[in-house]
Amino acid sequence: MHTTPRVIIVGGGFAGLETAFTLHSHLGDRVELLLIADEHDFLFKPNSIYLPFGGDEEKLRIPLSRPTSRRGIILLAGSLARVHTRRKQVELADGTLEHYDHLVLATGAAMSPKEIPGLAEHAQTVWTTERMHELGTSLERLRAEVKAGATRHVLFLVPPGNKCAGPLYEIAFMLETWLRRHHLRDRVCLTFTTFESSFIQAFGPGVDHVVSEEFHDRGINGYTHHTATSVDAGLVHFANGTAHTYDLLIAFPPYVAAVDYPTLPTDDRGFLLTESQTRRVQGTDDVYAPGDAGDFPVKQAFLAFLQADAVADDIASCIDPTAVPHPRRFSPTSMCVMEMFDKATFAQVPLEVTGDPSAPVRVDLGARDDYLVGVSPLWRLGKKALGVYLPQQFRAGRPFHGGLPWHTMELGLKGMSKTLASTVKE
Repeated sequence: MHTTPRVIIVGGGFAGLETAFTLHSHLGDRVELLLIADEHDFLFKPNSIYLPFGGDEEKLRIPLSRPTSRRGIILLAGSLARVHTRRKQVELADGTLEHYDHLVLATGAAMSPKEIPGLAEHAQTVWTTERMHELGTSLERLRAEVKAGATRHVLFLVPPGNKCAGPLYEIAFMLETWLRRHHLRDRVCLTFTTFESSFIQAFGPGVDHVVSEEFHDRGINGYTHHTATSVDAGLVHFANGTAHTYDLLIAFPPYVAAVDYPTLPTDDRGFLLTESQTRRVQGTDDVYAPGDAGDFPVKQAFLAFLQADAVADDIASCIDPTAVPHPRRFSPTSMCVMEMFDKATFAQVPLEVTGDPSAPVRVDLGARDDYLVGVSPLWRLGKKALGVYLPQQFRAGRPFHGGLPWHTMELGLKGMSKTLASTVKE
């Protein structure tokens, strides 16, 4: 008896929804899609950087029930407890068992501040919306204290275990602009420290150059090769023997996998080991891990979309080879716009995995002509456009890379890149 193939997607974030919507666009009712999520809403996390400065959280949320019902995707609330690969079942925390033909684990990453003694107790971290709102309260307190005549030192910290701390850089730049606009900049010292050998090391010399220049022009003290070993009240200790004082410490803690997978192969931080081009979990035929749950070192929304597209194409071609004659494969090219409030930085960075634990990714020299970096106030329009485009796509149950809207957005980004960004030659 013929049965419709069943694909279970666990996780309602970027990778999970992109996979689900792309599969639906490929196969329609030729596949049964079940989305398991432990949250009721999708959160557009890249724009949570605005929350400490008064941004509206509700504008960042999309109820999962709307796009899933629109596309006939079954939505099940729950959290994953275990994967039974031999029985091809997933087990939820409440004991529910669900059978799959193909399984997509898009359960994301979590933060592990306790890896640095004292970090959890003393630092404001940037990850959840709750933490972002807490940071906003701290910044308002800082503003009141400085306005009353006090001087303050804000220290930003990137510890080991975090390969892409772009949001922390954004908040540093945004805070500097915010303080200037409130005429308080001269009474606040800003310092940025990272364990890496260059700023946003994974994105290469072009981005490092831009960040270094911006730090210099804005009077932000920037330090690389600063590996935090412990945090006390008002003081951070580093492996090179130095220490930095602070009144407010803002950190992006180390990443770890959000879900434990004892029956599947993982790396030392719990991320699922995958085949690079398909994101299929090693040693399996039907389990995939796109986005932050997988072992690609850089955790970023745009890269999650590319991985999800590769996963959806691979699954669709298995179910119906005519649906996707030429399945896309994951070719890691990051694209990001870094907000500064007065302007923004654009970066398009082709990446390759090195196998070196100290620097697991680097700019792909074979695709050097695709390495673009630019700085302009106009890039803020690009970020705002992405902030409108993506929620519209997901609300409609369409993938990020889907249909005429994406082609229009892509043309706009390419046009801006040609005008406002330049190729980086190492």
